Amino acid sequence: MQTFLVTGGAGYVGSHLVAALAERGARVTVLDNLSTGHRHAVPAGIKLVQADLSDSAAVEAVFAANPYDAVFHFAALSQVGESMRMPMRYLLDNAANGIRLIDACVRHGVGRFVLSSTAALFNQAGDAPIPETAPIDPQSAYGDSKWMIERALRWGGQVHGLRTACLRYFNAAGADPAGRLGEDHRPESHLIPLVIDAALGRRPALEVFGDDYPTADGTCVRDYVHVSDLATAHLLAVRRLDQGSVTWNLGNGAGHSVRQVITSVERISGLTVPYRIVPRRPGDAAVLVAASERAQAAGWQPVHGNLDDVVSTAFAWRKVHPNGYGD
Repeated sequence: MQTFLVTGGAGYVGSHLVAALAERGARVTVLDNLSTGHRHAVPAGIKLVQADLSDSAAVEAVFAANPYDAVFHFAALSQVGESMRMPMRYLLDNAANGIRLIDACVRHGVGRFVLSSTAALFNQAGDAPIPETAPIDPQSAYGDSKWMIERALRWGGQVHGLRTACLRYFNAAGADPAGRLGEDHRPESHLIPLVIDAALGRRPALEVFGDDYPTADGTCVRDYVHVSDLATAHLLAVRRLDQGSVTWNLGNGAGHSVRQVITSVERISGLTVPYRIVPRRPGDAAVLVAASERAQAAGWQPVHGNLDDVVSTAFAWRKVHPNGYGD
């Protein structure tokens, strides 16, 4: 039986991976400070250690308790806008704590490390899908904090033989098709749950930031990848590390505009989404779509590639859990 440590395993993407690992019979320890994660997102029978990565004694105790076959690292602050108001907080919480975690892996002989990274590393103009070889130019402290971890992992591999997977995903979306897990951010910042809540009357009219972009309908286009497909990519990546380190961009390879998301929610729910156009936000790119050929060549194939499929799982979760894990 394999044993894994999942930091941030009570969060949105991390919890879906933990559930997938548990289904496969793995022994899992979740390390999460529950600042944005939820205790009820951790499946029954999974060990949850509530602690912060900055707590060196708690981290040492977690590593001393088990030899781990791999560490999956999700724990991080993740709001781009907030990171521009509090850059040092993000660099400390994400980069410094991530590097401490890598150091703990090296000292305790953990040979594999899978990082939840981000498309916020890129600053690419135009509408072409973004490959892993695109120039790295983070435009936020959040993106730069992830890039610092990626660079630390490179040194961990070069000097200590640590095999690493940097998974740069675009817009995680959707919910567990079985209805066990879903999205519950407080406050919510992701588009699809915001659109769903507007349709359900749980929030005021949705604000659409600009309708004058050089896209088919004037609104921003993003690549929405289902959270369960992301979990599958992590499972594949940790196996692939037997052959060496990898860096993958993860997306469906097809973008959808804000208006297309609104239309999809209306189609799935049978409700009307109230929205209003407001000025653009600084820094929003017109189009961000992933080129995921590397992951696909390794065997990854998104199952929930259709936007309506992504939206339907998110809507089903929100209908049953209007208050998220608070229900």
